[in-house]
Amino acid sequence: MTRPAPKRGPQADAATTKPAKSVGQKPQNKSQPRPDRPARIETPPPEPSLRLFYALTLPREISTPLAETQSLLKGNWRAVRADQMHVTLAYLPAVPPERLADLRKLGADLTLNVPTLDVRLRGTGYFPNEGSPRVWFVKVEAEGLAELAAQLREGVAALGLATDDQPFKAHITLARKKGPAPRVPPKTFDLGWQASSAVLARSILRKTGPLYQTESTFRFRAGSAETELLLPDAPDQPAEL
Repeated sequence: MTRPAPKRGPQADAATTKPAKSVGQKPQNKSQPRPDRPARIETPPPEPSLRLFYALTLPREISTPLAETQSLLKGNWRAVRADQMHVTLAYLPAVPPERLADLRKLGADLTLNVPTLDVRLRGTGYFPNEGSPRVWFVKVEAEGLAELAAQLREGVAALGLATDDQPFKAHITLARKKGPAPRVPPKTFDLGWQASSAVLARSILRKTGPLYQTESTFRFRAGSAETELLLPDAPDQPAEL
């Protein structure tokens, strides 16, 4: 005996009938939640290398008359400020900041047996001497000065750091040429001073010229009963070189 098919009412028809898609309606995709992405780690840029140099500083009674001589400059010469004048002993063009302490110790160690230097000024000259010069300077002489410069450069090399490859010529830069400019007639000086210390300084480039900042001062100790070896200056204060 065949059973009659069950009657389908409107509710049953509605339950079994799929709703028609609207025209233009996008199908709904139930996307899975995205896994959390690892946080992006920002790597700080490397700290720039330092431009450093060992040098003798000038007392005001020497830098003042040298600055007066700069009145002879004409054309595109840029005079060095009196408080920036110095005698470079060793120049280090690119030093990692973390090696600064090693260079401070080197300066303190090498000046233990250095006596006061009798520094004398001589005549003016040019770098290069032939052709179009770039630098106008005054020559410097002092017994033991070349030996101190050599020891500093050897010590820097032993630390695995580089100095410039220029031979040591004791001088004080008076001006740098920035374009066509005539030479200044030769001039001699009868000036000198007793240098009792050297410095480790940093050169900071500016549009108006380099700014020199003293990192450490080293007293010459030969014949001295002083025991303090290293006198660091405030690093955020420009030095009067």
